[in-house]
Amino acid sequence: MDQFKQLLLKAGFKGDLDDSASAKEFYSHDASLFEIKPKLIVIPKDSADVQTLVALVHKQKKSMPELSVTARSAGTDMAGGAINDSIIVDFNKYFQTIHSVTSRVAKAQPGVFYRDFEKETLKKNALMPSYPASRELATIGGMVANNSGGEKSLEYGKVKDFVNELQVVFADGKEYTVKPLTRVELLRKIAQKDYEGNIYKRIFELCENNYDVIKAAKPQVSKNSMGYTLWEVWDRETGVFDLTKLIVGSEGTLGFVTDITYRLVEHRPHSGVLVLFLKDLNGLGELIPRVLKSKPATFESFDDQTLLLSIRFMPSFLKMLGLKRFVHLCFSLIPDGLQLLRGIPKLILMVEFNGKTEQEVREKVKALHSDLSHLKARYEINGFEEDATEAKAEKFWVMRRQSFQLLRSKVKDKHTAPFIDDLIVQPKYMPEFLPQLRVIIKKYKLFATIAGHMGDGNFHIIPLMKLEDKKERRKLLPAMKEVDELVLKYKGSLSGEHNDGLVRGPWLEQQFGKEVVDLFREVKHIFDPQNIFNPHKKSDADWDYSYQHIRDHF
Repeated sequence: MDQFKQLLLKAGFKGDLDDSASAKEFYSHDASLFEIKPKLIVIPKDSADVQTLVALVHKQKKSMPELSVTARSAGTDMAGGAINDSIIVDFNKYFQTIHSVTSRVAKAQPGVFYRDFEKETLKKNALMPSYPASRELATIGGMVANNSGGEKSLEYGKVKDFVNELQVVFADGKEYTVKPLTRVELLRKIAQKDYEGNIYKRIFELCENNYDVIKAAKPQVSKNSMGYTLWEVWDRETGVFDLTKLIVGSEGTLGFVTDITYRLVEHRPHSGVLVLFLKDLNGLGELIPRVLKSKPATFESFDDQTLLLSIRFMPSFLKMLGLKRFVHLCFSLIPDGLQLLRGIPKLILMVEFNGKTEQEVREKVKALHSDLSHLKARYEINGFEEDATEAKAEKFWVMRRQSFQLLRSKVKDKHTAPFIDDLIVQPKYMPEFLPQLRVIIKKYKLFATIAGHMGDGNFHIIPLMKLEDKKERRKLLPAMKEVDELVLKYKGSLSGEHNDGLVRGPWLEQQFGKEVVDLFREVKHIFDPQNIFNPHKKSDADWDYSYQHIRDHF
């Protein structure tokens, strides 16, 4: 790799290069259960640096076949999508510029943290609503790479629905603008007869020649992050051809995003939450459609294990929240603690409504409260009595949003093993599906929290395991197979938000079938014929390779 470093500097690269042992150790893992040690960390200063790097890798690939590049920002990826055995490209240090923000759109670089991005959009009373639960830790580039979603996806959709335009460096080392095109604009691109034009030509032909097969491949759930989103690229009826739908969610396997233009929505400042405590799951069949009929902004849930974990590690929230919010959190839990003495609920559900005025939200919350009065679930309205809704409901949002971070940092004898962490089935199947899922978890003696988006049927299951124990590691494959088969039995997707990475990429054929996965492979080859971008992910994934790189020390 020393030879490549010298060639890179000679080519005019201005950023940082690091091959120290400490750097390679740090970048060898993300938030997943995998570990792969890179040979070099490259930290570009600007788009010109990214183009220089990719062009050089493209040029040297034949003589240095081990070369490849994997993009990384905050390293919060739970599927192993941000690790690689060659070159890691860190976008977090220098790509942190927010170019412009209006009430409708915002343009920024991929290394910008979502928390900082949101502060600027809120100044314009606007929001990019498809943020993940890790909103305080994630970057907007990682959100594009994974086609992220979260608590507001029920109402607004996912990141792919809010990307207006991308700047992308393709495998030839040049930066291009990618945005939706009309039929006339598409024909103009194809007529270029250059690297960019060839991509547009071949992807269009692939979509057109396999139109019905591609449209039928779309998972029958509200959100999906598996594979390449081919079914949204070309629409014969509208005549719109949109390559952003392929780039978003591609995990950096098709090119490197250097700038993002997001569409924004108006921020509605008022919110109200109805919280329901379920002693059992028997009423879910009636409860879920009633809640969804009321068109909430958010319909979230977490289980008894998440609740108990939050109570057990309550002091940890002091650092997360600060003293004032922490003290408020503790006092707000007192009435709920008294209620919990009557029995720990199996599920806590949170139904949130947003609006422009407090009165608008109050009416929505009270209407649902009245509609659910005949059910046996315990419930309470948070807010509108004396103080602000978000202040009273914060305790539940903190538990829901911070559960994974608590698992990662506080349970010392076991480690988070996100390998069945992002399944999704239609909400109507929940009464049948959830009990069967719990049976599998119990069968393999997995201590796991279950939290997620009840309104979408998207659940995050994070087992705690001693992965250095071979007996524990042997549980991974059979447990994963049983869960995957259950998800597919109910016509779901193995990933709603977290993407494929090393953990789900090997199961793409199980999800989509060989014909569609062969189309995915063709997409990858069209964009990246030398396989320089993020190998061993998506259609290039292999379980034997993934399994060999499961961490054996923490």
